[in-house]
Amino acid sequence: MIQSFFSQKPSGIFYLVHIVFITMLTACSPQFISPTAAVDSSATISADFFTTYDNSELPLRVWKPSGEIAAAIIALHGFNDYSNFIKDSALFFNKYQFAVYAYDQRGFGDTHTRGRWSTSQALAEDLATFISQIRIIHPDTPVYVLGESMGGAVTILTMTGVSPPEVDGLILVAPAVWSRSHMPFYQRFFLSLSAHTIPWKKLTGESLKIAPSDNIEMLRELGKDPLVIKGTRIDVLYGLTNLMDQAYENGELLKNNLLLLYGEKDEIIPRDPTFSFYQRLPFRDQAQRMILYEKGYHMLLRDQQAEVVRRDIVDWIKSQTN
Repeated sequence: MIQSFFSQKPSGIFYLVHIVFITMLTACSPQFISPTAAVDSSATISADFFTTYDNSELPLRVWKPSGEIAAAIIALHGFNDYSNFIKDSALFFNKYQFAVYAYDQRGFGDTHTRGRWSTSQALAEDLATFISQIRIIHPDTPVYVLGESMGGAVTILTMTGVSPPEVDGLILVAPAVWSRSHMPFYQRFFLSLSAHTIPWKKLTGESLKIAPSDNIEMLRELGKDPLVIKGTRIDVLYGLTNLMDQAYENGELLKNNLLLLYGEKDEIIPRDPTFSFYQRLPFRDQAQRMILYEKGYHMLLRDQQAEVVRRDIVDWIKSQTN
């Protein structure tokens, strides 16, 4: 879905007509959703919901192993996805005594603001709040954050804030770090112009020949899943791009132990900004590692070779806890 807008390259007369048409529309601005209440200390985690810092209820899914818990993983989904993205991986992680927690980020899944952007800071504050709650539930257990795509960008922003929460490590799966500095000028121009003139217009990626995974059966199931968003407002894409900008720029501030995973066949997040982001990490090749998968696509945890990726995550977490 990230590429549904950015892959459309205008040319010739269409380029000029598009400019004239859009500039004739009533000017407005991206319409983001603000937090619903003042920040307070009412955050809680129940069986089915995470009540976050502004009293918003975010659907929650939890997978726990039988017996003692060796580590807790907070899994943050990608753009237009929701908490169920981690289900198969969670069951795999449970075999190694890892508990997995995943919530629908505001604006996605089954949240009240589904289909709208709630600002990057709101998403980061949600994650920071959730981490603090997991620390209460598991005070003596290592806690890791696994962020996929947009979830990776939210993780980066959260962990490079003024007062980042305490975690034992990060797993960034194809993180969304495709900043404007790596986009062609026409993409930046049309995104800004459209977001300030027709922010409500929805786009889909149906006409694009982009493969997010080689797992065709899984992709078909996502197409049938009503909680996976199929059409995206332009101002949501604008908000996502703001998030990617911040995540990319904050790379040099990211000091956590981390594992960055990227597929060589990723057609969603380009290679150049991903590698540039990794090169800007302060402890790369030491406490901050990168693994490349020659046959990997964007949805590494659901690709045909997902078990290889899952095993690498398990091995890395074990190496951190030993």
